[in-house]
Amino acid sequence: MTTLARDAAAFKSALSRQDYSSWHSQPPPPHSALPPPPPPILAPPADAADTVEPPHKKKKRPKSNVVYSQPADTGTGTNVNTQLVYLVNHLKSNGNPMRLQDLAIITNIPVDTTPALLEKFRAHDRVVHDQRTDLYSYRHDFNVRNKAALLTEIQRQTRKGGGLSVRTLKESWKEAPQAVEELEKEGEVYVTRTLKDGQMRMVFWNEIKPDEESGGMAVEKEFNDLWHSLTVPNDVDLLKQLASEGLQATAAEAIVPKGPAGRKKGKKSAARQRQVRITNTHLKGQIDLSRDYVAPAAGK
Repeated sequence: MTTLARDAAAFKSALSRQDYSSWHSQPPPPHSALPPPPPPILAPPADAADTVEPPHKKKKRPKSNVVYSQPADTGTGTNVNTQLVYLVNHLKSNGNPMRLQDLAIITNIPVDTTPALLEKFRAHDRVVHDQRTDLYSYRHDFNVRNKAALLTEIQRQTRKGGGLSVRTLKESWKEAPQAVEELEKEGEVYVTRTLKDGQMRMVFWNEIKPDEESGGMAVEKEFNDLWHSLTVPNDVDLLKQLASEGLQATAAEAIVPKGPAGRKKGKKSAARQRQVRITNTHLKGQIDLSRDYVAPAAGK
């Protein structure tokens, strides 16, 4: 028997000794022995392709709007004067009297337990303390709370020669602009407005009521149209028209000439030589005053 035949016979005998039945008869291993399944790979959404950046690209740092040259707003602060400003501003914006404890809780400022701050707060010229009710309120420029009081204040200021700012009135009474518009429709006040957006600026009392006895009625539209239809002639035609009526234009005021620019103030200029006026001209050729009245020389 050759070597090749002998190896083939050994290989066949080895295959015949293998137990292939154990591959199907043995139970499967428990689940604890199995490795965990890999996580599922989810496909990105369709619109995520634009937002996903490549791994090699560096992320940009988000821009910040913080201006480092300005101090940050840290609240009411710890300085007594700063806390006083916050307290007075809140009292102004509230518009109603408040208890000191409520003001301290809302503003988070211990004004009720800080003697130095409480003393400054009570001494402020804009803070009013009602001793009877123990309430604090803001002192506005004008104490108006209804339309009648508003009209009285407008009349008082107009008699003094001025009007009232609508913005200042609004700070004293929030409903003041609506009351001013109602008074304007009733003909009680005049209101000046801005040219850009027509906002109310100043309000004045209308002393002349719009009635037929005292006047103040609106001018008729026909008269307004006739007035605006008139045209002013130019300078040449105006002079001709005045000359035809026997009139002349008013002479313009003479402009006073200014002194020399180089002359300094405080220094007087040299006196001008005035021309001497010769008198007694009727004696010329008759009397020689210089010869007749000269004293004779000594020794002659």
